[in-house]
Amino acid sequence: MKNNQELPVTPQMIGRYWRISLVGGVVILGAVATLLRVLTSTVEQILAGTGQIWTTGKLIARNTVHIPLLIRTNQVTGEILEAADGIAAATGRIGKAVGVTPGE
Repeated sequence: MKNNQELPVTPQMIGRYWRISLVGGVVILGAVATLLRVLTSTVEQILAGTGQIWTTGKLIARNTVHIPLLIRTNQVTGEILEAADGIAAATGRIGKAVGVTPGE
């Protein structure tokens, strides 16, 4: 048979348990505070980075908003080139008719 004798709990033992519990709680509280400080620092860095990304994105959007207008500009430039070629050909024909060579 087992001997089921309970040890008496003394006030010193109770005090020791309280001190161990309080020290453990303070250690855990310090660890949590440190982790929260690290987390806060990381969040601030992330926010700063996202702010820079947002600003850069807005600048890119502002600079590229006119790109669709370039399609029409290219069309008009093509039409101008065709007209300029026609004018150059007509000028050449006129020059030949009057006997002037280009570059004079």
